[in-house]
Amino acid sequence: MNTPIRIALAGAGAFGIKHLDALKQIDGVQLTSLISRDLDKTREVAARYGIGHVGTELDDALARDDVDAVILCTPTQMHASQALACLQAGKHVQVEIPLCDVLRDGEAVVRAQRESGRVAMCGHTRRFNPSHQWVKRRIVAGEFHIQQMDVQTYFFRRTNMNALGQPRSWTDHLLWHHAAHTVDLFAYQCGSPIVKANALQGPIHPTLGIAMDMSIQLQAANGAICTLSLSFNNDGPLGTFFRYIGDAGTYIARYDDLFTGKDEKIDVSGVDVSMNGIELQDLEFVAAIREGREPNASVAQVLPCYQVLHQLEQQLLA
Repeated sequence: MNTPIRIALAGAGAFGIKHLDALKQIDGVQLTSLISRDLDKTREVAARYGIGHVGTELDDALARDDVDAVILCTPTQMHASQALACLQAGKHVQVEIPLCDVLRDGEAVVRAQRESGRVAMCGHTRRFNPSHQWVKRRIVAGEFHIQQMDVQTYFFRRTNMNALGQPRSWTDHLLWHHAAHTVDLFAYQCGSPIVKANALQGPIHPTLGIAMDMSIQLQAANGAICTLSLSFNNDGPLGTFFRYIGDAGTYIARYDDLFTGKDEKIDVSGVDVSMNGIELQDLEFVAAIREGREPNASVAQVLPCYQVLHQLEQQLLA
């Protein structure tokens, strides 16, 4: 049997729990450390998942000999600096989306990965969802070409709460977090870089200090276009809905489910070994470590997404 990949997870909030549940399903993984801000809650979660070490500081995990890799599910503003710390400590790292909220910080992570030779991956889950994988396979086979992607990312988040309905200690962002999913997926699915990008944003929230509504237009070098609408003001239905309009059909992806334009469900259960996009993402991280290769959604592969987000931010600030 292969030696277990020993993993520390930082951030035991809503998304951290999703990763813990996914990692339980993966053979050859051992959870050895859990890091989060509230020590009592961290101990409760660690006990539930059989994790022996808990702490409140990432350095506690990075100093341990029984940690080979780290998964970061911490606030956006900490992602790049913590990813750098992991690489500098000789640990493989998967950082949840977004890689950064300042482009130069993301570029520093890419440089550190190259210098360290460690696996560094970002949680661009849409690359792994079976629904989007199914479309990608049709594209690669030459059976479908994207003419337009129409994407709606809608939440109701007028107060600073997380997905579990708990108060957040940090502020989420439509551009650097939620738009990152679509900007990366559009270029990835088209197999063509983004060459044009425009953005508009609505009023700034008086206390959160962020735009609650945003509209983004993209064009790939191959001519395909993408229209992305984002809102924290939308009072249902909630989630992200992707419409692929192509030369050989229309497909609507709702997370791990896929439908035709006529709302006929497409069976994607055989696309991969799981229907859980987070589990497939974590499987790729573990496999890349074992095989000593670059993972899908490596920090280098997703950096062009953050270059586009930086360009859009400059437009919005002008």
